Amino acid sequence: MKATIWHNPKCGTSRKTLAILENLSKVDVEVVEYLKTPPTAEKLAQLYKDAGITPQQGLRRRGTDAEERGLPDADDVTVLAAMAADPILIERPLVETEKGARLCRPQDTVLEIL
Repeated sequence: MKATIWHNPKCGTSRKTLAILENLSKVDVEVVEYLKTPPTAEKLAQLYKDAGITPQQGLRRRGTDAEERGLPDADDVTVLAAMAADPILIERPLVETEKGARLCRPQDTVLEIL
């Protein structure tokens, strides 16, 4: 099975999720450091749809200016465009497999799609 993780190596939850994936021999892991290589707004929309959450639920509020920018109450297109332009606004880690996608907070959430 292939798994793609949108990862921030400075985030403890992201590191723990990556460790879960790397410790499973059946998983071929692709790591994308999303701050260096951000997903497009279209890719984010697909990930959130597959995860069953809204872009607003995938919005990182802590340590960002999301609140000041009014993003928690903005429409999906505005939130997705802001995330694509400023990837620090993306809550992490996001993981995608053939079984779906999850925002892995807590990290054990990844097991739902393995």
